[in-house]
Amino acid sequence: MTAGFPVVVTTPDELADRLLRRMAQSKQSVLLFANTNFIVQCRQLLPRMLNDNVIIVNDGVGMDIAALLLYGKRFKANLNGTDFTPFLITKCSRPLRFFLLGGKLKALDAAACYLEQELGQVVVGSCDGYQGMQADGLVQRINDSQADVLLVATGNPKQEQWILDHYRQLNVKLLSGVGALFDFWAKDKPRAPAWVQRVRMEWLFRLCLEPKRLFKRYTMDILIFLILCFRYRGLKSE
Repeated sequence: MTAGFPVVVTTPDELADRLLRRMAQSKQSVLLFANTNFIVQCRQLLPRMLNDNVIIVNDGVGMDIAALLLYGKRFKANLNGTDFTPFLITKCSRPLRFFLLGGKLKALDAAACYLEQELGQVVVGSCDGYQGMQADGLVQRINDSQADVLLVATGNPKQEQWILDHYRQLNVKLLSGVGALFDFWAKDKPRAPAWVQRVRMEWLFRLCLEPKRLFKRYTMDILIFLILCFRYRGLKSE
């Protein structure tokens, strides 16, 4: 548990095997990536995440720091939607059918092209994260597409809220909140260099690129995150 959230301790291989096995059994899965911002922003959604269909995994160095402080050990691996989504694709025996939800129209179209041309998948539909997301009939449109996977990229906590509001009405086998993934695929936002990712400093790279938008996330929100973690441990020990 991290601040009360049931974060699964796993590896990319174990997680991919679990998800693909559930898909083969026609079991629906909701995959959420929990970083420090997720823990703070999605606090009110926690009760709705406590069921067997929702799988929450750790994302980012902040989660590792909390695990070390609270339990004396790190997670097995760092997991995030940007890296895990293409990794999952490599484990599939056939191309999957994707529906993309979120982002601006231009980035969304470019992300769909990347998914098809570079990753060899099938994009069966897409909808932007602004006016399109508010349109009537979106759930039916997704179901009509017969998508295997729905990727929702509207950021915390909007993407988690939307998924939890609608997943029971959807026939999609896997739904996942993937944050800025479409922007990375569209080349609208650069990833940190590989060496920066290896030393777990991608957060600092992103902060330097978008200081105004991300400053609160990497200062005040991290403080709130640590308070929540220690408060939860205190409640469990009583």
